[in-house]
Amino acid sequence: MKKRKLMVLTGPTAVGKTRLSIRLAKETGGEIISADSMQIYRHMDIGSAKITEEEMDGVPHYLVNILDPKENFNVFRFQRLAKQAMERIYENGHIPILVGGTGFYIQSVLYDIDFEESESDFAYRKELETLAREKGAVFLHEMLRKVDARSAELIHTNNVKRVIRALEYYQQTGTPISEHNDMERTKESPYDFCYFVLNDRRELLYERIEKRVDKMLEDGLVEEVKKLKEMGCTMEHISMQGLGYKEILAYLDGSYDLDQAIYLIKRDTRHFAKRQLTWFRRERDVIFIDKDAFDYQDEKMIAYMKKCMRDRNL
Repeated sequence: MKKRKLMVLTGPTAVGKTRLSIRLAKETGGEIISADSMQIYRHMDIGSAKITEEEMDGVPHYLVNILDPKENFNVFRFQRLAKQAMERIYENGHIPILVGGTGFYIQSVLYDIDFEESESDFAYRKELETLAREKGAVFLHEMLRKVDARSAELIHTNNVKRVIRALEYYQQTGTPISEHNDMERTKESPYDFCYFVLNDRRELLYERIEKRVDKMLEDGLVEEVKKLKEMGCTMEHISMQGLGYKEILAYLDGSYDLDQAIYLIKRDTRHFAKRQLTWFRRERDVIFIDKDAFDYQDEKMIAYMKKCMRDRNL
């Protein structure tokens, strides 16, 4: 059976995916599915650097502004929603373009990863959640490092839910979840695809991150988080564990001052960008688009991407 077509445009945070994705969609007749763990939430515009209607420029977008901040969102749910969106795009006679920086989300669709969750040991999960509360996220992360060092490298210390999921998997199967993911990654993709990774020189990327955080604060990030807090959002909600949100919420709760919160957002966003690039370099069959190699000109990047697509009969 002939495989259907799929494009991916990803890269580290603040590299400039949004603008290039619109150009790519217009040039190729594509429609965009957001592969971002935060832009799916309503009322979370500034901290997620959410694309605006104006920026969309008429290009259809899916999985943006569809969930309430108190709702859970994870890779299982993303995969299901993304597949539904892809069916609509194919029915429209267009090509889906996955755009965003959440590598695991992209991988889940690209290789149709099987996420059949085994029955979770509820008591063990509660035990881990209690440990996280009493001894902290670092303690839990060290537990993971002892049984699955590779997952510990890829999962941020503060991402307690993913740390717990990895520990649960090991407890249930005796196998590191990183090995399971590696096996899933060796599957052949059910799609004919081009997987583009937009990248820039590290010092320029870090400079863009600094400026983006400053702009978020100017645009009212603190006020946005205040409103979310008034809506009842707390650290217990997945949405509030996102970069920018958890630090400002901790500031509002009195854990530290605003300067410290800003410092942590910038530092952790730099670290996040570094982890994203580590992930993308591990992926199979990716095409890196190094911006400096194209003189930072969108036209040259788009021309090269279209050539890659022609070479693969997309």
